Amino acid sequence: MTATVLIIGCGAIAHELVELQRRNQWKHIRIQCLPAALHNTPDQIPGMVRKALEKYSSSYAHIFLAYADCGTGGALDRVLEEYGVERLPGAHCYEFFSGSSLFGQLNDEEIGTFYLTDFLVRHFDRLVKKGLGLDRHPQLIESYFGNYRRVAYLAQSHKDELLTMARQQAEYLGLEFRLQYTGLEPLNLVLKTQSESWQS
Repeated sequence: MTATVLIIGCGAIAHELVELQRRNQWKHIRIQCLPAALHNTPDQIPGMVRKALEKYSSSYAHIFLAYADCGTGGALDRVLEEYGVERLPGAHCYEFFSGSSLFGQLNDEEIGTFYLTDFLVRHFDRLVKKGLGLDRHPQLIESYFGNYRRVAYLAQSHKDELLTMARQQAEYLGLEFRLQYTGLEPLNLVLKTQSESWQS
């Protein structure tokens, strides 16, 4: 079956997108992910998305962006408006993984929360330790995280290895630890709703 829908996604959620495609048997959907490293450079996301839209817009009946605003300050939405493309709801992946209601509750509980997902737990050393220079200058932990009070691990899976790593990462940052299992259902619900509209 030829794919008629393209999902352009963040590389940091590639595993989850592919898993949902498998579960739902979305044979009409192709997934194309941009580099996960953009997670640390949100100013580059709108330009990369524009290039992808220019490349693929004439090849698919529908295109959907599997990004939230992701720190672009509205710049991503301005690009999407030009092409009539929709994206995932919310400000960031923490919100669409947990759902807006739960994320609001977590934020109300403790506004000084640093969030982790399965991807960020797996790549903490590269994206946080090395990415922020903490491996070379550990004294920067206080500068970056001094206003945080806890780490909330938004878990997409039940994996003891990732839970152990997340606890260790919270300890490394000197923060309290909170586990919140989200699974994939909030993200799945958004994509299923979109998929139904594409097939109507």
